Amino acid sequence: MTTAEIKPKLLNDVVFMGLRSAIGVIFIVHGVGKFNPGFANFLGSLGIPAEMQIPIALAELIPGILLIVGVLSRFSSALLSIIMLGAIFHVKGAQSLTGERGFEIDLILLASVLVIMIAGPGRISLSQIIKKIPRCIH
Repeated sequence: MTTAEIKPKLLNDVVFMGLRSAIGVIFIVHGVGKFNPGFANFLGSLGIPAEMQIPIALAELIPGILLIVGVLSRFSSALLSIIMLGAIFHVKGAQSLTGERGFEIDLILLASVLVIMIAGPGRISLSQIIKKIPRCIH
């Protein structure tokens, strides 16, 4: 293998790790914020039962962590895409791309998790390390 063949592959893996990490951090921060009692009141204003506060918070927090470490990345991305579709259509009403109730950031997050869901976590991930362990033992 030449150097030219190795660099693009490594660059792709680093980019996927960076994308997973950035998206994971965003969802962790948003998930933690949803444990605030004020979020339960917000859910009520949307017609969503306040009891959904913890499941919604965990549905952002746990996949965010899993994305960063690169385990169950596709499943986590699928779950987060559902969360983002809910944010775009139910919370924001998909009324305006920009402005006060704009969904542009939600759309960027949705696109990002869809890329991870389709492309996978890349080679710099815990799931890839776990796959290589049986080969090392033999």
